[in-house]
Amino acid sequence: MPGFYATIARYYDAEHQDKTDDLDLYSDLAAEYGEPILEVACGTGRVMLRLARAGFQVHGIDQEPAMLDRARHKARSLPEDAQDRLHFHQADVLKFETDLRFRLVLVPYNGLLHFLDQDDQLALLRRLRRWTQNDGLLVLDLVNPGDAFGAQDTDALLLEKTFIEPETGHLVMQHSVSGLDRTEQLLRVTWIYDEVTGDGTVKRTFAPVVFRYIFYYELRLLLRLAGFAVESVYGGTEFEPYEDGCERMIVFAKPV
Repeated sequence: MPGFYATIARYYDAEHQDKTDDLDLYSDLAAEYGEPILEVACGTGRVMLRLARAGFQVHGIDQEPAMLDRARHKARSLPEDAQDRLHFHQADVLKFETDLRFRLVLVPYNGLLHFLDQDDQLALLRRLRRWTQNDGLLVLDLVNPGDAFGAQDTDALLLEKTFIEPETGHLVMQHSVSGLDRTEQLLRVTWIYDEVTGDGTVKRTFAPVVFRYIFYYELRLLLRLAGFAVESVYGGTEFEPYEDGCERMIVFAKPV
């Protein structure tokens, strides 16, 4: 059975075409810290391609070939010098080995939430510490879990968004059904993609996935155990304060 990202790869870019709010942040940090840059869970290259266009050497790790195939395909539209600055690695980040040390290490847009137990979270952060130069920076962008934990549970089918899948021109309606285990901090979501084909029939795709919510002081402790110290935390990509009701939890951590 294909994994979650193999199932949704063809929808991913169209589904996230409006996810651009973090790109200026990463570009500014790249200008401040320099290269090389590492992105963990780079997917279809949304962040990587932006940084390569801006002149930075950037490495991306992802274990899903279908996502990386799309990243490489998109990279072909870049100028040749920008293509040369892109380095894709298809691997499990917990087993990946490199001698490189990076000035900037990014785990964007909920990437850390795919690591479902603390042993794996700590193992990842310790690897990232080993790969981060002593005067470099680690950036983690996660959803702020507060609102989810405070919301009333529902098993309703929710319409999340509609978009056009560009390869076929088909309309896709994306729905979700979710449930939160507050004891284990696990969010189980089934994404449902209803694709209206050319003859008017509907092709339905189910894509279940599990995320583990992480709270700020929990993450702060994990980072300390891994050899990082939190430099700052923000509630959004424009340095909004991290406070009750904010959408994001963006953590800047420095090697100790």
